[in-house]
Amino acid sequence: MSTHIAFSGSTCLASGSLLDVASCLHAQEPASDAPPPLVFELETGRQIDLDLSGSHDDIVERFSEPGVPAAKEKPGRGRPKLGVVGREVTLLPRHWEWLERQRGGASAALRRLVDDARKQTARSDGIRLAQDRTNRFLSAIAGDLPGFEEATRALYAGNERAFREHIGAWPKDIVDCTLRLCDGAF
Repeated sequence: MSTHIAFSGSTCLASGSLLDVASCLHAQEPASDAPPPLVFELETGRQIDLDLSGSHDDIVERFSEPGVPAAKEKPGRGRPKLGVVGREVTLLPRHWEWLERQRGGASAALRRLVDDARKQTARSDGIRLAQDRTNRFLSAIAGDLPGFEEATRALYAGNERAFREHIGAWPKDIVDCTLRLCDGAF
């Protein structure tokens, strides 16, 4: 799946990496009557703003890296080289007492509990993430289209047939992107 997609109204302008999308938008001359492009991150369905000012070289420099490297932080507790991150957890005394009696101590017990919960909810979490991703996109781009509310209800009800019926008459580019985003929602 591409990482980003840009729309002008109901027309897909570009799809691909953030650099690809930004370069394409920067190179296009916007029509005076065209709405400003909307850019979405496909993994989350979130709309993002792009600074397209400057030259093409500025765009390449700005969007080549996934982000600005964070300042060097002082190593924290735990084993940062292994990816262990220390954070605060607030529990009642009875919870701490139980955790301290567990094999490997409190941290090991919490990791086991989280891993077990992740395994048990992996499918439902995946469905919810796909639904939320799709809803974010639709709310930004299709909120005024006929059947939007019904499509949203069908999405969260898990009714794929009704969902497809309600979005079927929408512009092709929006339908195509919606179907990509809702993969795993049903």
